[in-house]
Amino acid sequence: MSNFEEAHVLVVDDSSVDRRLIERLLRVSSCKVTVVDSGLKALQLLGVDGLKVDLIITDYSMPGMTGYELLKKIKKSSKFKEISVVIMSSENVLQRIDRCLEEGAKDFILKPVKLADVKKLKNYMKKPSTTRFNYFCCIYYYIFFLFFLSFFLFFCVFVCLSQ
Repeated sequence: MSNFEEAHVLVVDDSSVDRRLIERLLRVSSCKVTVVDSGLKALQLLGVDGLKVDLIITDYSMPGMTGYELLKKIKKSSKFKEISVVIMSSENVLQRIDRCLEEGAKDFILKPVKLADVKKLKNYMKKPSTTRFNYFCCIYYYIFFLFFLSFFLFFCVFVCLSQ
């Protein structure tokens, strides 16, 4: 995906200042953004409300459910495990970072989040439409190959029978 066009990002952070900052940075990058202030609300949007997202960015330290706990729930769910999750925190704790990456986080970003951080996020987004397009291209090439092969075999048989 060369840009963020039409990518949908779910931002989970209990800090309204950080939510607004990340939302602005993502919108500047042409993302569709949904913001919530807790892991429980994020799970409700994904499950009950059926929200479809390409990426979840969550704060690590939040009351109720931490970003790490949200990550574990997402990765254990057969329905949501394919969604990329990026953890962010204002604390640079190596053990915390390692634990999140081992659990399946795509990246760990230090706050305050910068535009350069947001630009890196496109590497973690997978759009189904691109995959579907590639799938159909392969099918068309395969059909074209079979048609060409059939024509070639017909031509060879015709030449052999003509002699």
